[in-house]
Amino acid sequence: MNRKLYLILLALLPFFINCGKKEAPILPGDRKNLKIGICPGPYGDLLKKGVFPDLEKKGYKIEIVQFSDYIQPNLALASGDIDANLFQHLPYLKKFTADKNLKLSAIINIPTAPMSVFAGKTKNPKDIKEKASIALPNDPTNLLRALKLFQELGFIKVNPDALPTKASLNDITENKKQIQFLPLEAAQLPRSLESTDFSAINGNFALASGLDLTKAVILEKLAEEHKNIIVVRETEKDSVFAKDIVEAVKSENFETIVDKDFKGFQKPEWFGKRK
Repeated sequence: MNRKLYLILLALLPFFINCGKKEAPILPGDRKNLKIGICPGPYGDLLKKGVFPDLEKKGYKIEIVQFSDYIQPNLALASGDIDANLFQHLPYLKKFTADKNLKLSAIINIPTAPMSVFAGKTKNPKDIKEKASIALPNDPTNLLRALKLFQELGFIKVNPDALPTKASLNDITENKKQIQFLPLEAAQLPRSLESTDFSAINGNFALASGLDLTKAVILEKLAEEHKNIIVVRETEKDSVFAKDIVEAVKSENFETIVDKDFKGFQKPEWFGKRK
């Protein structure tokens, strides 16, 4: 072999070594800068204290984006303005995505502050009067949860076959005191206490407004499907960042933070099975 041919073969050696060798595919979501959407309440602190430390150790840089209602976080996620959100439960996600034709997926549910009934102008449920005023969330799934709490208090009776995705005030089957129900945007409910006798308030908005869950008239016992979920775009549910978020939520640090700083939150079923 002459020297010229030898040099040519030597130059081509890396090509022959790598020939046929496939590069690992880059999955959607394989990135280190993340924006996570939330609504007012405790979940920003829960993420910052319990989830972000583990993600930051893996090189992630995370920004919290706060929204004032339950509509924009899913629209922003679908459009790519944020990478994940944490504010809703599964029935709400299913209805919203069906109505808006969005492709979003839950990756894990987390400890959640329950919906609660707080006293406004009337302090004791036993003192409720004819045509008392009561505020509650205006979206169907949360409205039905609220109606069931008022049923527990003996104010009304609710259709046992009411559908969470289609519930309305028409599902009240008995209202002997002719209570006036006022459906409002969830974010407005804490303010309604000044002008109503009672209000059913989502846990995050109750805590964001400074209300104490231990002073509620009644606390909801959350069904598993009503515990809040972390949501990503459907195309990114198997991405590296989604898996890293789930791993951080299931970490010992997260459990420690929940037990220490978020007392009263109701834990998902997987929490007791993680060990």
